[in-house]
Amino acid sequence: MLVIRPLQQGDLDDLYAMALNAGKGLTTLPADRDLLQRKIDLAQDTFNQRCEPEAGLYLFALEDTEVGRTVGISGIQARVGLDEVFYNYRLSLTVNASRELGVHVRTPTLQLSNDMTDTSEICSLLLASDYKGGGNGLLLSRCRFMYLDEFRKHFSDKVFAEMRGVSDAQGRSPLWDALGSKFFDMEFGEADRLSGLGNKSFIAELMPKYPIYLSMLPESARAVIGQVHENTRPALRMLQAEGFNFNGLVDIFDGGPVVEAFVHNIRTVRESVTRYVLVTQKPVPLEVPPAERVMVSNRSFQDFRVTTLPTPCVGTETVRMSPAVAEVLGVESGDSVRVAPLKEGGRWPGPAGRDGEQEHETRPGRVRRHRSHSSWG
Repeated sequence: MLVIRPLQQGDLDDLYAMALNAGKGLTTLPADRDLLQRKIDLAQDTFNQRCEPEAGLYLFALEDTEVGRTVGISGIQARVGLDEVFYNYRLSLTVNASRELGVHVRTPTLQLSNDMTDTSEICSLLLASDYKGGGNGLLLSRCRFMYLDEFRKHFSDKVFAEMRGVSDAQGRSPLWDALGSKFFDMEFGEADRLSGLGNKSFIAELMPKYPIYLSMLPESARAVIGQVHENTRPALRMLQAEGFNFNGLVDIFDGGPVVEAFVHNIRTVRESVTRYVLVTQKPVPLEVPPAERVMVSNRSFQDFRVTTLPTPCVGTETVRMSPAVAEVLGVESGDSVRVAPLKEGGRWPGPAGRDGEQEHETRPGRVRRHRSHSSWG
């Protein structure tokens, strides 16, 4: 069974192996054991409420419980730019005109920007190559939106994602070669690695503060601005299906696009419902396509768990599950869970029963509990 849970100390070896196989260009998860260990430590501090909510790093692992292996990771950075300045380039337009000469020139530019400061970022999505397909990537990405929905007070109203930009097999970026390399005496991979390590102050010290005129860059560089790496296209399509759109910002190193959405407009958030657990011994079909599956979360802050079930398991008030699934989620009959479709366009009973609609109603003979509370609220 595949289940989403918070990243744990024992995940380091599996996480390092995935980072090694990912190759160059994955800034937030480089193959650096010390850095990965620090991320695990921060994630543990976050879920155990040992750091301030706005400093939190929520990292989720996708575990194959049958083999005891971590096969994926995704995350949410509660706020960016609070301790280190967060930089992007904003695609803009400079207009110059002369009425006397009859000249009107529009010149696209890149302007250094800190616009995403204090905004929540979804990040660090990585799935083991032998687990791609079958809706596993959807689960790994969209579980984050269920967590955002559940604990909105800890995140900004708007969330964004920086998409990996274009680079070749050797990790060379056309935009970096044409622009960044002129101001940094280092290779693209080293600058990207330092940024991923959190050493961003050198960007402010060395990057030009004035607009960059795109017409002065070679065509090879202009062509990749706002474009994603071939391996990142599925992740971009996934986010676009959730309602994320390009916001005019790009990464300062490789020109990858920044996409954003308001939490309340995210498809998973809009379509999620709350139901009550009904543990049953009756057999439940397991092998169904992603379009006929739903995500089910236990709504816990510290022990967050998500797995999938066939859509027919969801009723108007309850969601049926086997004892094995209930054990993995850490729930019992009567507990409140959150349910959302795994794949857009799939068969789904509808959004009736959103939060607040008799969520804590207790019927005769059944105790209904909601165990997501934390000291943060």
